[in-house]
Amino acid sequence: MTLLLGVLEEGLIYGVMALGVYITYKILDFPDLSVDSTFPMGAALTASALLAGIHPAATLLLSFGAGALAGCATGFIHVKLKVRDLLSGIIVMTGLYSLNLRFAGGRANVPVFTQDTIFENQFLADHIPQWLSPYTMALILFLIIAVCKVLLDLYLNTRSGYLLRAVGDNESLVTSLAKDKGMVKILGLAIANGFSALAGSIYCQHKGFFEISVGTGTIVIGLASVIIGIQLLCPENGTSFLNSLKLPQVRPTTAVIAGSVVYKACISLAISLGMEANDLKLITSILFLVILVVSTERRKKVKSHA
Repeated sequence: MTLLLGVLEEGLIYGVMALGVYITYKILDFPDLSVDSTFPMGAALTASALLAGIHPAATLLLSFGAGALAGCATGFIHVKLKVRDLLSGIIVMTGLYSLNLRFAGGRANVPVFTQDTIFENQFLADHIPQWLSPYTMALILFLIIAVCKVLLDLYLNTRSGYLLRAVGDNESLVTSLAKDKGMVKILGLAIANGFSALAGSIYCQHKGFFEISVGTGTIVIGLASVIIGIQLLCPENGTSFLNSLKLPQVRPTTAVIAGSVVYKACISLAISLGMEANDLKLITSILFLVILVVSTERRKKVKSHA
């Protein structure tokens, strides 16, 4: 049960980040590598804020806002300065590394074990029954990600959300509607990186520390979560797992969150089978490669049958 709870908790934390990657990868078709630095930025800001006595819940909003600003920077470099999308993300990712160290007071590791967090504080200690305490973290994470998912779904069904979808599929359509496609991209990148930084804030409070390298490979985890979720649960070209079982389809945002949990379960299974924790990045890269190859082959089969 402890192992399952651990997998669920980590899956939900990275699920918040995966919602942001879903926006850039599936909606905007934008290879945004700045996620690798906005994730630890949220953790760095949270660690410093907690040590300064700021309420743990307020650090979530602070991190989301800072991540949104970083996303705006990526969008501005791409849209206004005409730098290629991939390079824009790399520039922001590189610059944020130094800023993250400054946010953390120049330290590469900042422990916050003794500070109140959204998972451990006096309010929870006074109001959560003893029998429920082992599941408190999972319940809080479920509540946070449910709010994020619902808000994102609501936004995507607004006029602005439809424009965001359109700019990824057909930029000329957005232009024909007399809308600035560049500003739409910047808005999408702001939301995506806001989710990434929010996930970093949650991660910091869950683990009890900030470490400068926690963002390494974040984009790979996010992409893997998105691809797993979409392939398994979404009606993409009729190839989803649920489609093959004749079961109802789910929203893409739900699929992305489920994909994050499945991804973390695969990593946990690999480690439990004897692989060392030092091999985590190797496991991640191999698993991601397998996912990409399988998804590509499934698309080829669907096209050949069509």
